[in-house]
Amino acid sequence: MESLVIEQGEAEDKLLAQKDVLRPFPKTRRTMKALLLGVKGILFRVGDDWYFLFALGVIMALISFSMDFTVSKLLNAQRWLQQELGDNTLLRYLSWVVYPIALIAFSTGFAQSITPHSGGSGIPELKTILTGVILEEYLTIKNFGAKVVGLTCTLSAGSAMFLGKVGPFVHLSSMIAAYLGRMRTSVTGPYENKSKEHEMLVAAAAVGVSTVFGAPISGVLFSVEVMSSHFAVRNYWRGFFAATCGAFMFRLLAVFNSEQETISAVFKTNFKITFPFDLPETFFFMMLGVICGTVSCAYLFCQRWLLGYVRRNPYTTKLMANDKPMYSALVGLLIASITFPDFLGQYLASRLTMKELLVSLFDNRTWWNLSQNMSASSPMEVDPNNLWMEWANPRISIFGTLAFFIVMKFWMFTLATTLPLPAGYFMPVFVYGAAIGRLVGETVAYIFPDGITTDGVVNPIIPGGYALAGAAAYSGAVTHTLSTALLAFEATGQLAHILPVILSVLIANAIAQKFQPSFYDGTIIVKKLPYLPRIRSRQIE
Repeated sequence: MESLVIEQGEAEDKLLAQKDVLRPFPKTRRTMKALLLGVKGILFRVGDDWYFLFALGVIMALISFSMDFTVSKLLNAQRWLQQELGDNTLLRYLSWVVYPIALIAFSTGFAQSITPHSGGSGIPELKTILTGVILEEYLTIKNFGAKVVGLTCTLSAGSAMFLGKVGPFVHLSSMIAAYLGRMRTSVTGPYENKSKEHEMLVAAAAVGVSTVFGAPISGVLFSVEVMSSHFAVRNYWRGFFAATCGAFMFRLLAVFNSEQETISAVFKTNFKITFPFDLPETFFFMMLGVICGTVSCAYLFCQRWLLGYVRRNPYTTKLMANDKPMYSALVGLLIASITFPDFLGQYLASRLTMKELLVSLFDNRTWWNLSQNMSASSPMEVDPNNLWMEWANPRISIFGTLAFFIVMKFWMFTLATTLPLPAGYFMPVFVYGAAIGRLVGETVAYIFPDGITTDGVVNPIIPGGYALAGAAAYSGAVTHTLSTALLAFEATGQLAHILPVILSVLIANAIAQKFQPSFYDGTIIVKKLPYLPRIRSRQIE
């Protein structure tokens, strides 16, 4: 018995000796530990939220830039392939159709195989979380990975699918914020006020918007309008600080990558600053607001009805339950076939990317005048300096292509919103509104070819200003927000049309909020998410 006790004591001594070997210099370790604790105390005395918000902004900027870079390379590869195939229409059609089908089918299958929460934009679910409802696996890291890979494939499918990345980036940013919050809890302990966790998610939504458009102020206001039904003004600084860090880093990376010479707006414009619009044009901007509000009501109704129909119809329900990639592939086949440049795509400017579509619509020149001097044949390649030529076609006027674009993209985008893949819907709405504004602006310029005369001074019409107002008004009406006006100014660096743009946004919002719930609230209604307080017009089915 005594020998057994002695052997146990010797074993314990050996174990302690081994620990001392693995952890040498005990005094040095204690000194370093005390030093690190002192540094931690000094740093977090300023406020630990600063560091996590800064990290959130930088991380999201890196993700946004990396995704844009990857998508740009893939889209350039598709454009190069189309050029190399030359006049072989069949091969060009196959490459045009197979490429987006493969990407969106993979996006759907990969994302859905990891977690079903990765589909859609994610904003309706995040709104539900902010009301106190717990959605399992919505803010997990595996969902983050599924969303990043799936969204990259979705965007790489090109503008034919007419999808964006704003909503998913709000979701991604909220997941990063939740993960950083868990890290912060492990370092400094849990929040004394549990509401700060939700405030961090609202700040994350602002970062998601700012790292897409490089617009920190409107990103904060958009997150407050869309995400939070009750917001503490004293916590504004969280959103502004994180959004500013994210937007600054996002634009700085573009400079480092030699995309721009210095930090500037994402969508540059060249409007005349001295006299951008005349007072009589205010009437036309008001009419633009009425048109955008009316069209937004029709879109919101059709989108909500179609989303509900896909969930009710036995055939689509079975297909969505058993083979979601097949549903995405079928929708992709239909849309890609229609947008083929040698078919109807030549009237839809389908060769342009989403960014090029928006830049072309904001052109300060009048397309009707430019098209009169255009050659009879369309350009073989996209000219970056003359993107407007993609809208001009010898068989139809500029007004025809813009009207055709508006009609076709209405139902194509409505159908694309039913796809069960990671995708954003704000950017397409923004572009669609710009097309409506461009059509109104070109029409006004056609009616007044020499401009509007006031006190003997002739001021020409700038259709790009109407496109700017249309983008802000229509997107604001669809989302029930006013911050889209500021977003348009920050994204373009253009403040000359501030009064008519805000006027259009107010009128469009008044009409949309009177008759329809917002896009995100409508999705909450269709998905029957447990949202409180009760959404106005929830009884609308």
